[in-house]
Amino acid sequence: MDSEFIVIGGGALGLATAGALLGQGASVTLLERGPVGRESSWAGGGILSPLCPWDYPDELNRLALRGMAMFGDMAETLQWSTGIDPQYRRCGMLVLPPFDVPTALQWCAAHGMKAEEREGGVLLPEVAQARNPRLLQALRARVEKLGGRIVEECEVKEIVVQAGRVEHLSTAQGDFNAGSYVVTAGAWSRKLLGEHALHADIKPIRGQMLLFKFDTPPLPHIVLQKNLYLIPRQDGHLLVGSTLEDVGFDKSTTEEARDMLRARAETLLPALRGMPLIQHWAGLRPASPDSIPTIGCHPELENLYINSGHFRYGVTMSPASVEVLLNTINGTPQPFDVSPYLWR
Repeated sequence: MDSEFIVIGGGALGLATAGALLGQGASVTLLERGPVGRESSWAGGGILSPLCPWDYPDELNRLALRGMAMFGDMAETLQWSTGIDPQYRRCGMLVLPPFDVPTALQWCAAHGMKAEEREGGVLLPEVAQARNPRLLQALRARVEKLGGRIVEECEVKEIVVQAGRVEHLSTAQGDFNAGSYVVTAGAWSRKLLGEHALHADIKPIRGQMLLFKFDTPPLPHIVLQKNLYLIPRQDGHLLVGSTLEDVGFDKSTTEEARDMLRARAETLLPALRGMPLIQHWAGLRPASPDSIPTIGCHPELENLYINSGHFRYGVTMSPASVEVLLNTINGTPQPFDVSPYLWR
């Protein structure tokens, strides 16, 4: 047996899952189809909150709010243990109309989220951000420091099943076997699972992003209007996103999306006019019905688990999702009702 656990997928959820399993003394091998941490987790903006939480179902917000509450401690542990700063900071997020402001304020009051009216919209002062590439570097470093084995360029070709259990994985680098297996393969999860996916309905949705650079941060907080957000980094970088495109596994960028994002961003922040575009990229989010992820044990294969389908909020939900998964594996009590996330 290669390890007690094999984690399939090396994004934020895979690395966080592997790190948590290692932290409780398990031996872990992580397999990644490409380089670790270069897919959806890397491509995202790092806003640690649902964009408009009042628009989402309770099942999503339950995980997101718990993840948000846990994230600061996770970031501090990562920095302390690896020396890599994920640049977690509470910068706040200003949500601009059009939306129902009274409904939003009422929701925030009911869910313990600080909110105040500002510029005709709502400012959520406690919303935080992290810098995704640095977060992923820190998560990887922690896995390696705890003794985890990471195998890159190792696409899983087949999940080989025998007598109601996963017997081994057939991969681009040969066969791997373990006591238990955890699928954290993001947008590729359903494709990887094949006939074993059942109702884990996960598909890729492309999101395109732009990057600009100012001498100093051009905004004091994240600004959101509809699906457009502007994320200021401490060093003056500004991220602009994002699109929602159902184009399969196509990660190419388009001039149309670039021009649309830039034009909308310039309307919100006129200082962007004439600024050179530093970078333009795309990532594939793991979309699922109502954006509710699947976390738990396979209903037919007793040693196969999943932690995937978080759509836009995998990074935000990662601490809470890992907590739920480990409680499932260990048979320990959950912090809330986890039945909406079960693998059916």
